[in-house]
Amino acid sequence: MTITKALKQTTKVWLQGKGYSAKNLDQQGDNGTTALVLASREREIDIVQDLLSNGVDINLTNNDGNNALWFACFRDYFELMELLINAGINLNNQNDNGVTVLMYAASSGKAEAVKLLLAAGANPNLRNLDDFRAIEFSNTVEIFNLLRNH
Repeated sequence: MTITKALKQTTKVWLQGKGYSAKNLDQQGDNGTTALVLASREREIDIVQDLLSNGVDINLTNNDGNNALWFACFRDYFELMELLINAGINLNNQNDNGVTVLMYAASSGKAEAVKLLLAAGANPNLRNLDDFRAIEFSNTVEIFNLLRNH
């Protein structure tokens, strides 16, 4: 991919320190992890914003099929989740097991993440490889009701 804007120096330093090239923002490292996925996992909001501004492929996944939104949700980084959602990340990405971020959030008792994902348009009716939907992963009554009433 071609960089359309100049990366910030802090982003260049971060990329180099993590073993990524500033010339290929879609480069995959260990386990297929892209710089965007790693920056999301590490809550590097400024890095994520700079990568997005420079045309990184927002929907690339690691070798397990998880995108940057998965890792922002995993760490309860709601501001980062909103940033990725507003940038157009695929809310309904299904990983290698067919699991979506919504299914993960429901199974982990992350009610705030479930609310955010539903409000953004995540599809609660997708099924994983075992034919389960997000509602069937509900960890709490609150999450069950959120999904049932959506």
